[in-house]
Amino acid sequence: MQRPPTLKQIAEQAGVHVSTASRVLRQLEPVDGWSESALRVREVAAELGYRPNMWAASLRTRKTTTIGVVMPRLTDGVVATTYQGIEEAATRAGYSVLLSSPPDDLDAQRRAIDLLVGRQVDGLLLSSLHIPGRPFVESLSAGSLPILTVTRHAEAGLPFVGGDDVRGGYLAARHLIDRGHTDVAVIAGPHHASTARDRVRGFRGAFAEASIPLPPDRILPSSFEVSGGVDAGRALLDRPDRPRAIFAVSDTVAIGVLGVTRDLGLSVPDDVALIGYNDIPVAAQLPVPLTTVRSPAHRIGTTAVTRALELLGGGDVGTELLPVELVVRSTT
Repeated sequence: MQRPPTLKQIAEQAGVHVSTASRVLRQLEPVDGWSESALRVREVAAELGYRPNMWAASLRTRKTTTIGVVMPRLTDGVVATTYQGIEEAATRAGYSVLLSSPPDDLDAQRRAIDLLVGRQVDGLLLSSLHIPGRPFVESLSAGSLPILTVTRHAEAGLPFVGGDDVRGGYLAARHLIDRGHTDVAVIAGPHHASTARDRVRGFRGAFAEASIPLPPDRILPSSFEVSGGVDAGRALLDRPDRPRAIFAVSDTVAIGVLGVTRDLGLSVPDDVALIGYNDIPVAAQLPVPLTTVRSPAHRIGTTAVTRALELLGGGDVGTELLPVELVVRSTT
């Protein structure tokens, strides 16, 4: 049986130092393209059938070049797109990703994180924190492991990358106000999710700024699922004093509301205007295309990896909010 080639053999045949060969073969995709010597190293490695020994490398460096990711609801298109950005950016940087997608509750998340820590990941990306998040994070077995929160923040000073959800809620409200809507309701999502709370906060802020009341009974909690939109939508619309416009904090919730309007024989936007959030691909393809706030899900994922690598390198990382934009379609 032929023995696998060594780094020394590859370096000698490529005419470079061993450290150069090692560096080239650890990097999967450089930012500015391969140099001539790097291309030669990779050609020689391919000719000789070289395969890196990641286990041996981790023993030497005490690093696994692996990032752990805890992200619930991968069936949600926005969550899946964010994860795609994470995986693509990690691969470009020469890191692998270990993903766990537990239910959106703290006990399941703690078990998932403990498992990832046991796999000796170099850092953690958490996109499912509940408010408040600091006690939960401090209770983890992660110890001094670098942790960055993604999409949802913890209101506790942990490094965070996400969309500017307060701004997004504000844009949705201003859009309705500019079209003369004063009798509005909000389907607010779950209270434990910072994404939902921030979007509602921005929405309420715009109405307060315009001195338009937003009664508490017009703000209903829900899940992030279509069923949450159905339940809250029916509670708001199957009544004589139904609102003339609804802001739903996710597109999936808004889709549930659209189903209710169909069942009740209501016209959108003539009887009730509707705004969602995230701009999932199906939003533009609905029978009545959905007005929504676009959040940069893929960019959130890639930026999160960039900041996580800065953390791993000892850098100081804070909060980074990426811009969102209103996308006006037929439901308003």
